[in-house]
This record gives sequence, structure tokens and C-alpha cells, in this order.
Amino acid sequence: MSQYHSVRFVDVRLEGDFWKERLDTVLAKTIPSQHKKLAEYGLLDSLKLPNPPPPLRFPRHPNGFTVQVFWDSDVGKWIEAASYALSHRRDADIEAKIEAIVDDFEKAQLPDGYLNCWYLGREPEKRWSNMRDNHELYNAGHMLEGAIAYFETTGRRRWLDIMERYVEHIRQTFGTGPGQKRGYCGHQEIEIALIKLYHLTKEKKHLDLAAYFINERGNQPPHYFDVEREERIKKGWEMQRYAQSNYEYSQSHKPVREQDKVVGHAVRAMYMYTAMADLAVELNDAGLRKACETLWDDVMVTKMYVTAGLGPSEHNEGFTYDYDLPNQTAYAETCASVALIFWAQRMLHLDLDGKYADILELALFNGALSGLSRDGEHYFYMNPLESNGSANRWDWHTCPCCTMNVSRLVASVGGYFVSTAPDGIAFHLYGGISSNLDVGGTAVAVRETSNYPWSGAISISVDPATPKAFDLKLRVPGWCKRATAKVNGETITLSPSKGYATIHRTWSKGDTITLDLPMPAERMFANPAVIMDVGRVALKRGPLVYCVEEADNPGGRVQRLKLSRQSEIVVGENRDAVLGGLVTLTASGKAIDESDWSGLYRTAPPREAAATLTAVPYYLWANRGKGSMVVWVPEA
Repeated sequence: MSQYHSVRFVDVRLEGDFWKERLDTVLAKTIPSQHKKLAEYGLLDSLKLPNPPPPLRFPRHPNGFTVQVFWDSDVGKWIEAASYALSHRRDADIEAKIEAIVDDFEKAQLPDGYLNCWYLGREPEKRWSNMRDNHELYNAGHMLEGAIAYFETTGRRRWLDIMERYVEHIRQTFGTGPGQKRGYCGHQEIEIALIKLYHLTKEKKHLDLAAYFINERGNQPPHYFDVEREERIKKGWEMQRYAQSNYEYSQSHKPVREQDKVVGHAVRAMYMYTAMADLAVELNDAGLRKACETLWDDVMVTKMYVTAGLGPSEHNEGFTYDYDLPNQTAYAETCASVALIFWAQRMLHLDLDGKYADILELALFNGALSGLSRDGEHYFYMNPLESNGSANRWDWHTCPCCTMNVSRLVASVGGYFVSTAPDGIAFHLYGGISSNLDVGGTAVAVRETSNYPWSGAISISVDPATPKAFDLKLRVPGWCKRATAKVNGETITLSPSKGYATIHRTWSKGDTITLDLPMPAERMFANPAVIMDVGRVALKRGPLVYCVEEADNPGGRVQRLKLSRQSEIVVGENRDAVLGGLVTLTASGKAIDESDWSGLYRTAPPREAAATLTAVPYYLWANRGKGSMVVWVPEA
């Protein structure tokens, strides 16, 4: 097991232009606008338990489900995102809004600790009766994460105390003891939150409860979801007598240590694997570690988009079969890429292997960041890799999970950059940060300066309070072929192992490392088993995947364009009025002439003319109005 642990987000200052701009946007635009939407759509009013309850904003589906059952989770995620933002810049107005929400939750909580505003306001007799569908523990998990983040930022305990009372109620309700329910949530999340609570309090009972939920999942016969369903039928609460043919959707089809294929709902899977990796570290559990490694390989080899998007299917918001990676109909939910980042970070600390940091970075800069617009107030729930021009960012969603997931990610991104061990410091990401660290009892100030991801020129200053011998591990990304480095101006030989170059020496004040990661533009090709991408090519530079968008390639749909394999890919620095400063890629190719086409089919091939293709980073697409887009470009 790795001895490295992440430096907390509150202890890392973002100073580089790229992440500072995204953070400032989240602080100034995203967090306030999200609060307005929570009020506008009734989520905040629901916390007050109005009596009688108002009509549903979002009617029930034929199976009886409404998205309003997990409104508490959206409020909890907003508190978490806002708390991360407050760690960078205190804001009295935002803090007052959080305190007002906490007031409502405190008033709603029952004496026994139970706290779910859907059930308290509408169906109090049905609490804990439908773990398969109704998200009670999922809601609790996001609320708990919000409480932990708010406490870590402000030191205020009231919200955390409320949630700890709720956790005690949950602990009394679920387990293997007499009278307890041997259940778990259909949507994993509570496990991650409980492990965070354990890290905060050091109370092992929280770790034990998280382990119970993971260990109990999938045990059968009988399957817990079948047991509770029969109880609902007896009480007349089940609107349809339906049973799932299998439980792959919620990854409860078999015990977690026996799972070797990634199946079902993508976000649920990633949250579960995150908790499994956490527990593998904390409990030194070889079975969980083996399962995590097997499942990781399955995702990487057969199921991940080049953008680190996950889940091709809207039907189950998740996985189908190996190599099924359609582009225009890709679901690739923003939440899934955010959750993949969580899992990758845990795997990275299970085993300090750069392959996990590579995916963390890929998902961060592509599959997740694409979910938030430049103005910070529009979003993608789904992230297709091709569009005919109909895709558009929305200002809210009936299921607004992705809105707060991407904002909490950006606001806490500092927590992914660097880790420490008793004998070392490891840099995983670059982009301009500073932090005061503790290495084996010695205070060490570090500052990483760069224009990453646009440039691979990186400078790191190391300033220990007293001279100190330790390892400095620098990640050399898998996409970088010829990294070079200097220490205090002297060239050193880098010998990366598992993606990290280790420099061991006695460090003193004023020591400086310069690291150069060349970033040539590259062509990417998909495994031929991905039949949608045969004969197509994608462009990538450093951690950024690129796309060809109609805004930069006028004249019609970009699907008419082809890229010549022999053409040079030219890297250029540009500034766009909407996109800001960025690096674009251009290359020569061909364009199909559509002007003389009248019928649907003909025997004569289309005419082609020379064309120049311009590509921009994928995460920036759909910020300049509607227009076609493609990541995988046909080859000429």
C-alpha cells in the first residue's frame, strides 16, 4: 500500500491562470446562480416541510418514481461546493445562505435523528421501505459530505452535529444485529461520506459502517431488494408488481469481491469502486484491492471514451457491452467522469502508479470539465463526442446532480495536485499551486508555477524550514515521451518508475526544480473493435482531447470534413472572445461538397475540395451557440 495521502483542498492555493479562472467563475457565478435555481425550482422550500405539501413539481413516472426524492442530495452537494469555494474566499452572503439551509434541516430532524425531507414531508410512514429506488442513504451521504466540507472550511459544527445524529440513527437501523435491516442503498454514496467522516473524527465506527454497506451488497439469496419489495406489496405500497431480472444496474448482482465486469449505472459503479478502494487502503483488504484492479482494467480496456466519458446508454445511464462507444448518442454523464476522478485518486493512493493519475487528469480536463460552461451558469448532463448541432447547454435540469458535482469538483480541485508521505512529496497534477506541507515533522513550503495545460514548462520551488532529506516524486504523464529536468540549474537524469520520477536529496531553502514535458499534438486511434471509430482519428495534445467545431470551421456541418493522415498538425496560441486564451490545432484536409446533392443516394461520389481543419479543446465546445461538432474525424 502507498504511504502517500492527499493534501487537503483547504491547504492548497490555486495560483495558475487556468484553474484560477475556473475557480473565480465558480465563486462569482456558479455557486450564487445554483442557489437561485434551488430556490426557483422549489428545492429550498421543500426543506421547510410545508403542510399540506404542494403538488409535485416533477410528476411520478409510471413506476411511481419522482426525482424529488433526492432533492436533499442536491442541496447537500450545493453546500459542499459552496464550502469548498469559501475555503478560497470567505463570503458572508453565501455563509448566511448555508446557515439558513441548516436552520431548516435542524427543524426538520426527528428526535431519533432521522432526516429526509421527502419522507418527512410526504410519506413519513414509508421511510426505509424502498432502498432500491428512493435514495435515502444516497441523500444522507451527500448531506454528510456537505457538512464535513462546511466544518473543514469554517470550523462550525452545527451542520456536522446534525448529520452525526443522523448517522447514529442509520447505524442503529442497518446492520446484522437483531431487529436491524440488512439493507444498503440502491445508489451508492453513503460509503464515501462515512469514510470521510472517519478521516475527520478518527472514530472507527464510521469506517465499520461503510464496510458493512460494501460487504453486505449483493449477498443473496434472498436479495434484500426482493425482501423489501415483498413487504411493500403486502402493504399496498408497490404501484407495479415488477422485479428486476438482475441487479447489475445497482452493482448488487453479486458480492463486490466477486465482481469482475463493470456493469449497470455508471455513476453508481464509480461511487462504489471509490469506496472499495478507500476501504482496501484503510483495512488492508487484499480482496477489495484485487476487485478494484480487475474492474479498473475492464473500464480502461473496453469501456472508456477517449475523453474519459463513461456510459454509452441513456436507457440505464451506464454501461452496455464491451467496446460499445457510440459518439453522437454517447451518454457520458458529467457525474460519471467526476466520480471516475474520485476513484482514480483512491487507486493512486492504493498504489502510487502514474496510470491512475493519467486517467484522473484525462477525466478532469475533458469528460468532467466539459460539463461546465465558460460563463459558469450552463451545463451538460450528457457529453456526446459528436453533435449535428442540436446539442445545447442548459441552465438547469430536472435532475440537477451534475450541476453541483462539477462545481464541487472545480472548487476542490486543489486537493488532487499533491500528496505527502513521512519521507516524501508527490506531485500528480500541474497548473500553478502553492502549499505548506509537513514531511516527517519538517515544514516544507512548495510552489509549482506553470501555464499548464497549455505548456509543459514547469518550475517547482522547495523551501524546507531546515535542510531535510526526502523524496520528491514528479509525475511524468503517460503521454509525455521525453521529459527533462534540472535541479538548481543542473541537468539531472530522470528514470521514471510507474509514472513518477523520484529525486532524492537533502533539500534546502531556495532549491528549484524545472521540469519540461514536451506537448506535441498527436493522433489517437481507437481499437478496431470500437466499430464507430474505424477509419477515424482524434487529436490530443498533452492532457487535452480536441474537437472540430462548426464555429471554427464554417461552411456546413463538420461531419463533411476529413483529415489527411500525412498532414502536419500545427499548434497555435490564440485568443477567442468567448473561450479566452487557448491553444488550437490546425491541419490540412478535405471537405465534401454538399452543394450539388439533391437526392438521398446517387452513384457518383461526392466532390471534395482542399480544406483547413481547426480544432479546439473538447471541454470548450458549445460555448458559442449551437453548431455541429466531432471528436473522431474521418481520415482522408
